[in-house]
Amino acid sequence: MPSEIHLAFAHPSERSEATAPRAPLDRISLRNHIVEVEIGAFQAERGTTQRICFNVVVEVTPLPADLDDDVDRILSYDRVTEAIAHELSEERLNLLETLAERVAERILLEPQAVRAFVRIEKLDRGPGALGVEIVRARDQVASEVDSEERPHPRLMYLSNSAIDSANLTGWIDQMECRKRPLILCVGAHELATPQTGHKWTQRRIDLLAIEQNAWRLAAKDDRCVVVATRTELDWAMKNGQICVWAPSKIVLDAVDGPSAAPSDAVALAAWFAATFEAGEMIVIGAALPDNPGVPLRAVDVEQTQL
Repeated sequence: MPSEIHLAFAHPSERSEATAPRAPLDRISLRNHIVEVEIGAFQAERGTTQRICFNVVVEVTPLPADLDDDVDRILSYDRVTEAIAHELSEERLNLLETLAERVAERILLEPQAVRAFVRIEKLDRGPGALGVEIVRARDQVASEVDSEERPHPRLMYLSNSAIDSANLTGWIDQMECRKRPLILCVGAHELATPQTGHKWTQRRIDLLAIEQNAWRLAAKDDRCVVVATRTELDWAMKNGQICVWAPSKIVLDAVDGPSAAPSDAVALAAWFAATFEAGEMIVIGAALPDNPGVPLRAVDVEQTQL
């Protein structure tokens, strides 16, 4: 039992050696790699950064006899730190477990990698280090990066007058006939929202007001489904589903978030369109923003043809 407890808290390099199926493989390691990042599921962890510590060991195939001191023929330490940096830059995450899985999977895409031990700990959430540790083998993850190109959708921003227009169904009919996936965006509803006088809480309230309006739009046409995550959006675009964007999660989880406030809903939708490399964004019944980063086209509420 004492040896089991020791191994449970030992550095991943010791666990690697102890659990090797036959003779230990060669290993490279990254110790006490500390990064400051926004992560966590609790409200107190949003809008602030905290230190997380990575300890990673990668078991690798034996080096070739004719290595010739050639750095291009080994798995470099830089590939480990780059895997961490890449996954941290993709989106804001709630769980260390998710981050560990993604880091391990990216490392194991390297041809020399056999097993990856990834330990991640939060250093600022209590008197000790709080963390997770996973072990993954090459045959447990995808063998290659998904190279399928994400479709470039069309976005249609609908003002409140557009949502209530008799032309709404016709506009959706016209867009549904086109080849590109369709995502609908809206602003806040016209009802008064609470005013807190506090930047971050007001931001959440204003985003929720947009989401309430998204549900109001969805009630007007059964083809429209409210979605909140990138995973849902990717699936919907690949399967021809018309989406109504509920912005809170994607906005709050973005590493490089929008400069536009939720109250500037058209600019916020344009930011979203740019992140998804939209082919076009049609704005019905609202003014176009400056410097949108995506092609925009204005349509009057009385206009029946898009």
